[in-house]
Amino acid sequence: MRWPHRPPGLRWPLHRPRFHHGRVAWVDVAWAVFSVANLAAILIFRDWETVPFHFIWISLTLLYGFRVWATRPTAWVLAVVMITTGAAIGWDVFHGAQSVDELNEVPLMAAMFWMMVWHAQRRLAADNERELVSAENARLLTIQRRFLQDASHQLRTPITIALGHAELLAGDLAGRPEARDIEVVVGELTRLRRLGERLLMIAASEDPDFLRPEPMALDRFTLESFRKWLPTAARRWTLGRLDPVLITADRERLGLALDALLENAVRHTAAGEEIQLSVLRDQDGRAARMIVADRGEGIAPAELDRIFDRFRTGSALSGTRGTGLGLALVRAVARAHGGEVRVRSAPGEGSEFELVLPVRLPAGEASGAVKGDGEAGGAPEARPALQAGGVLAPGRTTVEEL
Repeated sequence: MRWPHRPPGLRWPLHRPRFHHGRVAWVDVAWAVFSVANLAAILIFRDWETVPFHFIWISLTLLYGFRVWATRPTAWVLAVVMITTGAAIGWDVFHGAQSVDELNEVPLMAAMFWMMVWHAQRRLAADNERELVSAENARLLTIQRRFLQDASHQLRTPITIALGHAELLAGDLAGRPEARDIEVVVGELTRLRRLGERLLMIAASEDPDFLRPEPMALDRFTLESFRKWLPTAARRWTLGRLDPVLITADRERLGLALDALLENAVRHTAAGEEIQLSVLRDQDGRAARMIVADRGEGIAPAELDRIFDRFRTGSALSGTRGTGLGLALVRAVARAHGGEVRVRSAPGEGSEFELVLPVRLPAGEASGAVKGDGEAGGAPEARPALQAGGVLAPGRTTVEEL
């Protein structure tokens, strides 16, 4: 296997200390003494030469297994063992204590040992190659993450400036034929800014300091997002069950993930179709599920495994293009919180996305640690779960009954 793209600073093999080049350790000396004693036994106990003979070869194999030599030292050691054992058996054959056929064992044992050497060094070379490729992959991932962060940072300011000027022009050109063109410019710049922000967020999700966790009530947080999204699209907004759940999470990052799920639901539903939000606590109390369900166009089964990949965009009922990073951002935020995101969908039946988050602050232990809506340092009273079926008509922007 050849690998032409070797990173700078890394040389072959990656783990040279595994090969021992001419360094003699106590185990080598002990083996040499043991082998000399067995050679003497071959000469002294001529009728039993097969036992010390095999002891020498077995001990050599064990020694090589613990101290893998390079090819040249191994060949020298093998040659010495072949000559000495062959000479010792030849001496016994010369004096008639053994038949000449016993000499055949020397090349056979040498061939067997050399095959073991070949396999061991082949395995070691493969391990080194694999670790070298892994090191290069890690380097490329680091470069990619750094590039995304740098590019997103550098693009943010000029995009913001250009968008501001485009919006000013859109206001000046209102009612004129050129207004449609400037609206396209504003729309594309807005999409580009959102793309840069999400790229930066995804790239930063691998950093240890990505999250700023705080205790928060997931049901209240979901309700706040629900209220915020009501006037944005003429959909049939409904609330499912909202179990009172206390978690530790980054409010800003989690909000971006929920916004991405709701934006995806709006893009794939038509006016008047239902979008429902729910918060369910698992029976064991260890996880909570924030669910965004819609009755839109759904997702083809072949696409389900890839919808969380970057730059995967599907058709939208609204005709507007997404960034292709919304669901990738959701997955990055979920994993950063120690959770996951799931999806169930069928064409023509809608989709249901679940953002699964660990519950780290049970309600009985942290009732005084959560800040409520507009309450500085206060703890909201635990309220009963909202029952499913609370419906808000399209365009309605108040939820006083909640």
